[in-house]
Amino acid sequence: MCGQANCGDATIQERATAPRVKRLMLADFRSYADLHLDVGAAPLVALVGDNGAGKTNLIEALSLFTPGRGLRRADFGELARIGGRGGFAVSATLAAPPDEAHLGETRLGIGSEPTPEGGNSRKCRVDGTAVASASAFADYVRVVWLTPAFDGLFSGPAGDRRRFLDRLVLAVDAGHGTRVNAFEKAMRGRNRLLAEDAPHRAWLDAVERELAELGVAVAAARAETVARLAALIEATRDDASPFPSAELRLEGEIEALVNATAAVEVEDHYRRLLRDGRARDKAAGRTLSGPQTSELVVHHRAKAMPAGQCSTGEQKALLIGLVLAHARLVATMSGIAPLVLMDEVAAHLDPRRRAALYRELAALGSQVWMTGADPALFTELPEGSARFLVTPGMVTPYEAMEM
Repeated sequence: MCGQANCGDATIQERATAPRVKRLMLADFRSYADLHLDVGAAPLVALVGDNGAGKTNLIEALSLFTPGRGLRRADFGELARIGGRGGFAVSATLAAPPDEAHLGETRLGIGSEPTPEGGNSRKCRVDGTAVASASAFADYVRVVWLTPAFDGLFSGPAGDRRRFLDRLVLAVDAGHGTRVNAFEKAMRGRNRLLAEDAPHRAWLDAVERELAELGVAVAAARAETVARLAALIEATRDDASPFPSAELRLEGEIEALVNATAAVEVEDHYRRLLRDGRARDKAAGRTLSGPQTSELVVHHRAKAMPAGQCSTGEQKALLIGLVLAHARLVATMSGIAPLVLMDEVAAHLDPRRRAALYRELAALGSQVWMTGADPALFTELPEGSARFLVTPGMVTPYEAMEM
């Protein structure tokens, strides 16, 4: 595994293994009662079908093999098929690429079962053996994605960009989601204490100590990922590419300190901020200092323009370039070229950018799954790609799609 942020594509190709999904099986998942899909470990997979046919459901199933709630951020209780048994199961068989065939196959499974109390119990397995959580899948596969939900990322609220950044971090650091959740839980606890008429000072001190430790860890992970991603973008930038380079910066008081100060000193500083801001935060009804207020700032590098002020087409191209760079970073840092899931990514690209995208994806080294309603969007995919027709509850090879 390469530990340097400026590793180039050649290094990624040389060092990263590239697992590919060979078979995907679904039981009572979303719109699928029972599906066995063999994609033959193709490097590029296109899923074509009408809106509502179930294309996004397939890539959502793959997105579950990473910590978190998948690309739709859905509760597990929402994933079971309506009219089904109440639970669901997703299984993916990973095969190494042809030049790494000696690594064999790995079967990953995730699902849920209804409980007598009316809830659901999450199950994760590797080769049939139960594992504690989806974090265990990070030893075998990493997953990144781009969906239409990101289209307003650069012009939307800062919270959307923080969640996007946390997803970037999570792809290289499987423990990041646990830290973020613990930080948010501690922050809610502090807010409840402050809302009391006479909060217990010792309890506040204890909660703020925990909040500072978690907050600095969250801020440090975000700052490191942004720094590494920015360095990789700079090292591999191509000003002639139709996907312009992004310039990234993470703004926030705690984030600024973690880059230049020992963690224990930053924690002490954050605790003082929290202690001194109790009256202000009580009046506001929320905690006003910390990584929950940080901002991921993105600029179009060549134009020196904030991404939010770019045209819709430029924002889409920037976003694609950023996700491709992130996929390279994941391979660099984890040693695993990630699965790349792209929902309706080609629909709004002009022919030049679409052809360039397919070239970029083919060179990435990852297995890429794409969805689209128009078969014509995928006629330019390279030889060896797999194409499937998705109809409600069914997926069949799309033989009529020409090369």
